Amino acid sequence: MIPYTVNIKLAARTLTGTLSLQNKTAVDWGWQGLIAQGCHSSILIIDPKTAQTIQVLEKHKANVVKVKWSRENYYHNISSPYCLRLASGDASGKIIVWDVVSGTAHCEIQEHSKPIQDLEWLWNQDASRDLLLAVHPPNYIVLWNGDTGTKLWKKSYAENILSFSFDPFDPSNMALLTSEGIVFITDFTHSKPPGSAGKKVYIASPHASPAHTKPAPTAALAPTGAKKALNKVKVLITNEKPTAEAVTLNDCLQLSYLPSKRNHMLLLYPREILILDLELSQTVGVVAIERSGVPFTQVIPCAQRDALYCLHENGCITLRVCRSTAAPEELVYDLRSQCDAIRVTKTVRPYRMVICPVNENNAALMVSDGRVMLWELKSHPSKPATNPSSGLSPLYSPVSFCGAPLGPNQKKIQDLSLNSMIGQTLTAGEAPPPNTSPQEVQLKFLLTGLLSGLPLPPFAIRMCPPLTTKNINHYQPLLASGTSNGSVLVYNLTSGLLHKELSVHSCEVRGIEWVSLTSFLSFATSSPNNMGLVRNELQYVDLPTGRCFAFRGERGNDEPPIEMIKVSHLKQYLVVVFRDKPLELWDIRTGTLLREMAKNFPTVTALEWSPSHNLKSLKKKQMAAREAMARQTVSDAEQSSVESSVISLLQDAESKSETSQAISAREHFVFTDTDGQVYHITVEGNTVKDGARIPPDGSMGSIACIAWKGDTLVLGDVDGNLNFWDLKARLSRGTPTHRGWVKKIRFAPGKGNQKLLVMYTDGAEVWDTKEVQMVSSIRFGRNVNYKILDIDWCTSDKVVLASDDGCIRVLEMAMKSASYRMDEQDLTDPVWCPYLLVPRAAFTLKAFLLMQPWSGTFTMDITQVDMKSVLQDPELSLLQRCLLVSRLFGDESDLHFWTIASHYLQSFAQARQLSLSTADGQTQSEGTHPPPQSPLDICHDTLCESSSFQKFQLDRVRLQEVKRSSYEHTKKCADQLLLLGQTDRAVQLLLETCADNPSYYCDSLKACLVTTITSSGPSQSTIKLVATNMIANGKLAEGVQLLCLIDKAADACRYLQTYGEWNRAAWLAKVLLSPAEGSDVLKRWAEHLCSPQVNQKSKAILVLLSLGCFYKVGEMLHRFRTVSQKFFLNIIKVEVQCFYKEENL
Repeated sequence: MIPYTVNIKLAARTLTGTLSLQNKTAVDWGWQGLIAQGCHSSILIIDPKTAQTIQVLEKHKANVVKVKWSRENYYHNISSPYCLRLASGDASGKIIVWDVVSGTAHCEIQEHSKPIQDLEWLWNQDASRDLLLAVHPPNYIVLWNGDTGTKLWKKSYAENILSFSFDPFDPSNMALLTSEGIVFITDFTHSKPPGSAGKKVYIASPHASPAHTKPAPTAALAPTGAKKALNKVKVLITNEKPTAEAVTLNDCLQLSYLPSKRNHMLLLYPREILILDLELSQTVGVVAIERSGVPFTQVIPCAQRDALYCLHENGCITLRVCRSTAAPEELVYDLRSQCDAIRVTKTVRPYRMVICPVNENNAALMVSDGRVMLWELKSHPSKPATNPSSGLSPLYSPVSFCGAPLGPNQKKIQDLSLNSMIGQTLTAGEAPPPNTSPQEVQLKFLLTGLLSGLPLPPFAIRMCPPLTTKNINHYQPLLASGTSNGSVLVYNLTSGLLHKELSVHSCEVRGIEWVSLTSFLSFATSSPNNMGLVRNELQYVDLPTGRCFAFRGERGNDEPPIEMIKVSHLKQYLVVVFRDKPLELWDIRTGTLLREMAKNFPTVTALEWSPSHNLKSLKKKQMAAREAMARQTVSDAEQSSVESSVISLLQDAESKSETSQAISAREHFVFTDTDGQVYHITVEGNTVKDGARIPPDGSMGSIACIAWKGDTLVLGDVDGNLNFWDLKARLSRGTPTHRGWVKKIRFAPGKGNQKLLVMYTDGAEVWDTKEVQMVSSIRFGRNVNYKILDIDWCTSDKVVLASDDGCIRVLEMAMKSASYRMDEQDLTDPVWCPYLLVPRAAFTLKAFLLMQPWSGTFTMDITQVDMKSVLQDPELSLLQRCLLVSRLFGDESDLHFWTIASHYLQSFAQARQLSLSTADGQTQSEGTHPPPQSPLDICHDTLCESSSFQKFQLDRVRLQEVKRSSYEHTKKCADQLLLLGQTDRAVQLLLETCADNPSYYCDSLKACLVTTITSSGPSQSTIKLVATNMIANGKLAEGVQLLCLIDKAADACRYLQTYGEWNRAAWLAKVLLSPAEGSDVLKRWAEHLCSPQVNQKSKAILVLLSLGCFYKVGEMLHRFRTVSQKFFLNIIKVEVQCFYKEENL
């Protein structure tokens, strides 16, 4: 048997329940691996791996409406360590930046008094990671320094701002969703507010889905479903405000850029998701729900794959993956997996969904009743489709692990992340890569965790008997909470987890009294009938077995309601007090009724049992009698030979057997009537005797409650007066509290502890009865925004409060906050979170996981890690190890770095090996390298290889061409085709210009120019001169086109960079230039990124990695003094062993 250890010092905590409607959007899953969720004015920190709450933050006075974890997109070292930092905004306009580990507020910000609309930490520059952007109603965006609370700048707009979204590929671009449309900002920077009011566009209502249109009689081949919606929604974004009849702007629920590909945005409507190409301002994809389908409430786009997590109104989460087709006519997102729905009622509704940003294969659903459902996406092998015409392209599992080909004996973590579960989907009809055998997989959701909250208030709480030296070996700090639905929840306050849930009553539980450490009595009363009578339920519950029975037997129907139950100090007797009926006295041990008082018995307003009894004297008398009996049974001769220890054992046995029998000790209680007179009653066995009567105190009103401990008796009345009686000194002292009705008073446990907890209508207080003075106070409307429903002592120095916001709080005696240091928390399951460690320990652990040069094999003796077996695998390369550890740590910067580094280190190593093997034969041109087994994901944009980047851009312009619906669209497509070198198709589009179009003549001439252009010297010089003049006169795009037509794309890139179009120059270099020329352009871009004005060295490092400038990268990383990147040069020298000429260094 495992020995049970008792944690005597319990940590402060909050047991949360149902959510407020304002908490609906207050949830975030951070790179740190933890979930933050707002619950009324508190914030829960949840570990999704173990499904337990590890911290509760309390300082807000209003409901929390937004929470946002800080980003981890910076290089970590001792001066910039891993930290758990969270920003939260409430309904009163206050923003608090938290140090989550210590549970303290690092910074408080207040600008206006209206609810915060949106929050986001800036991640796009290396100078500061403390910048926090907030939307303050109605129309302000404010940039704050989240470390100091300083306002950096403030900008107002014409419309009310609902939310915003940053372009993940270009942080100078952001979109504001307003009450009338969308405002696009292209000059966002942290140094100053946007100079312009942005480009305002309007949203045309997508009323073309099957849910919004009545089916008309059409031909048999008429399009239906999503295709019908796509055909009708031709232009979604317009510069002119649409008519009121054609627009329902409030239907737009969400706006978000797609992190999987540049210049794409999604708009969420209740019955469709619209995918926009921002270069065309055109809808290129629609996910529409049929008429019988369940509407959307939220969508989260993925970065690792072009996929969408969708939340529906019934709580169902669906995953839709973009279909790959050879000639796409539209973007189609196929349903690949869905989880089970929940039962939706008036009080139970799905609120929000979040996904893990590190792996993108875990989702959490927040339900209005306080539940958190944790879903994990799993992949399993499937047979090839028997019906290839079904339209679904197969999903294949990648043949690599952590960016490297999987070895024959290498261990692999299944379902590590979304991009390790499904590879880049093959285009329909395309053959798999040679020398690979991809496994077709299917996806499914699996419920891996569930957190349940408290039900709706009110609550009746009662702490189990206190810890003593006699019960220390088997004591558990259990709190019983009776609920409005008749169930009793028993929580273990050491862990804060639900110990047992018992369905005991059929109506609201009114009170609970423990009769032992493992059993309790609870009572409930039904709604009164016409005569004011109710059905009373008094149940005895045994916790270990869950058995419960009606303690009063058949009694309870059609009688006055029970007001209170009181159990005696020795748990022998029970008093049941009714509203308009004399009290009953029961023997708990036998379950028998000792006395039902006469009808003329006074009406009880307050009652309490005395802690004094005669049990000790009874035991002494019985032990003396047993000892005498034992001695009489032993003769004088034998008595001398019997050891005293034997007699002692015999006496102990007799004593225990007697104790197991019913020993009726004398106990007594006091109560008051409506006049304030105090009555004293003594109970011993079956005997009930009346004692002294004390006349009422004239200074006291009607007595509402009594508490008794030692020689101190305290009475509280309905007027807010406390009367302290010193029974030993026969003194009384009245003290007015001016707080109104004293609802309940309880003494703290522990010998000599004379602290008293008092509950009022508007709060609670702790009093020291020795000094007769207040120790601490809590008041609704002054320092808290919740009302107290019930109180009790948790330990001798902590109180437990039930409140009307659905929470139960364990607080220190000062009653200030339930937040605590996380390292003081006693968790049931260990939590893997390196952010909880001190900086030096976190980096030591990271170095330990990355490299152990003192040993030939890796060991994991420090701690238990989920990936232990894989990290110990000798087949795991250092590159794979670095990528795995960065994912394990949730290090956003490291993960991007090692993803790019791993890909290009292997790619250039393959090129080096191939060049050596073909040295005697045909050699490759300088700077080229063969494509790896799978190209880099397109979410890395211009960091991808030129071949895959060109293919994506060609596919995109083909889709744009299909979707063009105006001359402006056609012109943009023609321009893109010219830059991509597709001159023939560009000429066709230019010749489509109508004769009545003002641009007809120019487009015709341009078509002739493109068709007849030659590479002769004079024509080249003329065109270059014209292009230069056009650029000098502000026609940058047109001049760049002309330069590209005469194969002067390198000059075009230089002009673009000169005029600040760095992203456009990088795009052009990727699609047109040779690797050597493109490398020069991208190197200049990297230098620009490193400049003090831009300060994006981390992005510059990624650009240099994509060029193979590994030693240059190593020099830059040396200045950051980080843990992971210190292994970079070692990888170059030891594992990859690729050396290049100075051009690549």
